Amino acid sequence: MSQTKSRKDQIQNLHKNKTKTKKPIIEILMRSIVKPMFGDNLATFGSNMAALFFVWSTLKRYFPRHIQHFLLSAIQRIPIFKKLSDKILNLFSPYAYIRFREIEEYRYNYAYAAVKTYLGAKVNSEVENLKGNQVKENTSLDLKRDDVKIEEEYEGVKMCWELFRCAKGKKVCRLTFHRSNWEVVTRSYLSYVVEEGKSIEARNKKVKLFMNNPSLHWKLSMKCLWSCIDFEHPATFETMAMDLEKKDAILSDLLAFRDGKEYYDKIGKAWKRGYLLYGPPGTGKSTMIAAMANLMKYNIYDLELTSIENNWELKKLLIATTSKSIIVIEDIDCSLDLTGERKDKDARGDKEGKKNAVTLSGLLNFIDGIWSACGQERILVFTTNHLGKLDEALIRRGRMDMHIELSYCTFGAFKILAKNYLNLDHHILFGKIECLLEETKITPADVAENLMVKDPQTEADGSLKGLIRALEKIKSNQIALEETKRSPRD
Repeated sequence: MSQTKSRKDQIQNLHKNKTKTKKPIIEILMRSIVKPMFGDNLATFGSNMAALFFVWSTLKRYFPRHIQHFLLSAIQRIPIFKKLSDKILNLFSPYAYIRFREIEEYRYNYAYAAVKTYLGAKVNSEVENLKGNQVKENTSLDLKRDDVKIEEEYEGVKMCWELFRCAKGKKVCRLTFHRSNWEVVTRSYLSYVVEEGKSIEARNKKVKLFMNNPSLHWKLSMKCLWSCIDFEHPATFETMAMDLEKKDAILSDLLAFRDGKEYYDKIGKAWKRGYLLYGPPGTGKSTMIAAMANLMKYNIYDLELTSIENNWELKKLLIATTSKSIIVIEDIDCSLDLTGERKDKDARGDKEGKKNAVTLSGLLNFIDGIWSACGQERILVFTTNHLGKLDEALIRRGRMDMHIELSYCTFGAFKILAKNYLNLDHHILFGKIECLLEETKITPADVAENLMVKDPQTEADGSLKGLIRALEKIKSNQIALEETKRSPRD
């Protein structure tokens, strides 16, 4: 028994020795580097580095080139080795780097925009590379700096900025400075750059109109979810033809929202506001949106629901929108099937196999769910020609905070149009037009079309008389239609 036991002990010891000799090369390298790296003996660190180079030269001698590249890339992907290489570089480099990425944690980085605006505005006679831009023919030429590397001084400290793209196409602004100036950079310089960039952007801000791209065109960058152009619609509340009391109420509500950050923080609600615009075609719903954007200086995001495949894509688009914006869904009754009860629609969707389509529940979460708070100072605007077709859950108070009916032209709206088109405050024909407007249904768009001067010789009189003829024709058609409805059927 003792011989058998000693034999087993010998076998176990032999097995232990074999496993010790078969340690992976990564562990050997880590033991030869990590231990002395964090030690205090520089001589030991140097000897271990020499051992590392000896091991690497041995690998290069006995392994083919493609295997060398594979081993090197594998080692570099190990977190501990990446951290060690960064420590070595930081040990010998006197410079520090701060990066501002365009997209940070799936959201647009406003600091990046401010930095880029600040750097682009540093134009003087010493700059070699410039780029010029002109949006309208009547505006002046806009010059911006077009260097990928910009150097400047701040309080005697040299700063070096670089603009480049990462491997995945993401844009980055990188600041390089000497480590001895860390306090100056972090405490005052960066704040100065960001605030100055925001100030320049506010002075030169142009309202943009965004449209969502189909999901099959989306790339890695969040910027590819939307494409944009300059918004140049001239509509204002002063030129908009609608009831004066209603217009004043909308203006007051918008201005209170714009200045209401402290109020929304106090009551614990997301800083957003919903407006439902409804009425017949041609009553000015799109013009109202343009007037809102021009008043508030907010960008417009025109959301096309039919090009979105599912609720997840809807959330992704919402995250990619910026603050100080108006998110618009026009003709919402035509964009999705939003009539009836949600349970019935969900059941129909399951039967038809449309599990990936945008649902009413997804749209409600977009309006006032958790994801609706991914941004501040935003306005949601829905438009429809048929209010009765919409689900009550979609348009209830709290989701659409203000319901605005844009109806047929009133005499007050006509007077605004007469001032805009004919520069008239009073005219002898105004009385007759007022009586006809009370008896007929005509949209502001139709009135404006009749007020446009077609004959320079007749000018205002001819336009007003043409409007009267149009109103009389509409009145006679409406009377005939009512008589047809009252007449008994055959």
